[in-house]
Amino acid sequence: MTESSSIFRLEGITKRYGALVALDGIDLAVERNEYVSLLGPSGSGKTSLLRAIAGFEAPDAGRVIVNGQDVTRLPAHQRGIGFVFQNFALFPHLSVFDNVAFGLANAAKPVAGIAARVKDAIKLVGLTGLEDRGIGQISGGQKQRVALARTLVTEPRLILLDEPLGALDANLRSRMRSELRHIRQQLGVTFLHVTGSETEALAMGDRVVVLDRGRVAQFGSPDTVYTSPATPNVAKFLNRYNVLEGRLAGAQFESRYGPLGFGKKIESREQAYIIRYDRITPAPTGPGIPARFLASEYLGSSIMYFFEAEGGQVVEVEHHLSNGPPQNYEAQADYVLRWKPEDAIVFG
Repeated sequence: MTESSSIFRLEGITKRYGALVALDGIDLAVERNEYVSLLGPSGSGKTSLLRAIAGFEAPDAGRVIVNGQDVTRLPAHQRGIGFVFQNFALFPHLSVFDNVAFGLANAAKPVAGIAARVKDAIKLVGLTGLEDRGIGQISGGQKQRVALARTLVTEPRLILLDEPLGALDANLRSRMRSELRHIRQQLGVTFLHVTGSETEALAMGDRVVVLDRGRVAQFGSPDTVYTSPATPNVAKFLNRYNVLEGRLAGAQFESRYGPLGFGKKIESREQAYIIRYDRITPAPTGPGIPARFLASEYLGSSIMYFFEAEGGQVVEVEHHLSNGPPQNYEAQADYVLRWKPEDAIVFG
């Protein structure tokens, strides 16, 4: 990536809260017109990073470069960055129109044609006809669109979204995913979308940043992150892999269940063995890891089966219903779990 193609760069961003290191020397560059998902568990530094980019908090070290300009010490309102809050942060006493217009009315410089720009933003998010409604008279999904329109009307170069779909129900989240991507494509701006949902991150991002304990653990396409997680922790965050402990010994991985073969090896300071939920096949007898069937969970297009292996580890097995009817495993009965070695990844 060339310097001119990036809308923003982070260089060595560090943030401490007393003894806690929230951000630990983060380097990151995001291209123009890109939708980037920022994924990580609670406490990984997602919110701290977003606030440092937006200008709500100053980093202890490092630089924030937006459009080639060092904005590290600039106040938030001078950075040309839009921010959509998780709780929408709308004014309940103002109408939809006045909420959207608020950013322009309070801009540092006078803005011509406020009414026309507000109407354009409202149309873009599909709220035409609701301009005079009060915030208490619209749905959660419509509130999310008002918050987005209020940001879009200021024509920012970069839009930060702090878990914008977290307050919506499942159906609305699904619809808003596609709508957010459509709006971004129409405007040609860059979105940085923070989420704790691995499904949301993979579905929405052109690329996905995975944060782990204040550091960038992986930054790549959704397909790369999903099929080749860079660390055992990334695999855990994705919630699609069973992670087995042990040690790498030549061409095999020594685990409490015996030696295990693998296909791909990833260089890592940690040693672990991972196998995706949908790559495991339970069988009544034969070679494999002994495990006791515990329970199942219906997920719509698939069923998740839970087995308990030696040492109390719960191993999850996913069966896609497109591959056949549900399996009937006997509660508390013993089975063996097997998979092809080439489907497994080892770290070490």
